Amino acid sequence: MHEALPAVGAQLRDRDQLIVVDNGSTDGTPAAIRELAPQAKLIEAGANLGFGAGCNRGAEAAAGELLLFLNPDAVPAAGFREAIERPLADGRGWSAWQGLVTAGGGRIVNTRGGAVHFTGIAWAGGAGESAGAEGTIGEPGFVSGACLAIPRARFERAGGFAEDFFLYHEDVDLSLRLRLAGGRLGVEPEARVDHDYEFAKGSAKWRQLERNRWATLVRTYPAALLALLAPALLATELALAPVAVAGGWFGQKAAAWSDVLRSAARLRRERRAVQATRAIGAAEFARALTAELDSPYLGRAGRSRALRMVLRAYWSVVLVLLGGSRSGRAG
Repeated sequence: MHEALPAVGAQLRDRDQLIVVDNGSTDGTPAAIRELAPQAKLIEAGANLGFGAGCNRGAEAAAGELLLFLNPDAVPAAGFREAIERPLADGRGWSAWQGLVTAGGGRIVNTRGGAVHFTGIAWAGGAGESAGAEGTIGEPGFVSGACLAIPRARFERAGGFAEDFFLYHEDVDLSLRLRLAGGRLGVEPEARVDHDYEFAKGSAKWRQLERNRWATLVRTYPAALLALLAPALLATELALAPVAVAGGWFGQKAAAWSDVLRSAARLRRERRAVQATRAIGAAEFARALTAELDSPYLGRAGRSRALRMVLRAYWSVVLVLLGGSRSGRAG
């Protein structure tokens, strides 16, 4: 925050708004914000609302045509303000987009657009790669909440971030909802922010990741796709159990299962609302997902040649069946 706020403030134009949401901090953050960015509108939530709810409160206070969500530890590089607005000014037709998020003082990529495996596991694309000159980047599986731009009208129409997620996977869920409604996602590589990112944040993170992965699957995946993926999803759960035991987070995995079961009725209601916005078939939705596990965060699973072959074969069959199914629009 101490680096991000001055860097953002230095690039603001006359009609821009800087809105900072403080989620009930107890370390003097509001006073620091007033000192670092006196022009900012400060929203003191009074409690930790979670990432999605905090972002939604900030969006409610915004008046501009374009919303930009930026993590407090993401520092924009020179020229960021102009570059992040360019997709809107150029009329590219993207529903949402992100900048190129770097790490290590801009030396390496943190994410150049996220990837979503067909099991719902998602990760930062390009993590660890050199952050040299970037050309055109293809459509990502999801856009990162660390630096996410979206027209305000589109954000409101989508219903904002899912507040019940509290933390993690909100950007995946929003991205898939936008795509389900017929939208396209993008990456503007000239809009760069350097993110002080660390994946490991304690075992409790796994409960939230797994709970929200399942919530995203239930809410956004068309019925035909879910039916074809049922065996793979069951196999994933069976495979993750010993991984969680070995990693010391099986208790968090079990808690995630419990969370999903207790939320089943709510998730069904949310699914009906989300699927009612669908403008594309299951086959088109599925084409944005991947069978690859090419993330450095996935360890041995991502390096297994045998597993890659099985996943690719399974996914190829799913895509063929979806493409030939007359029920591709079934919800």
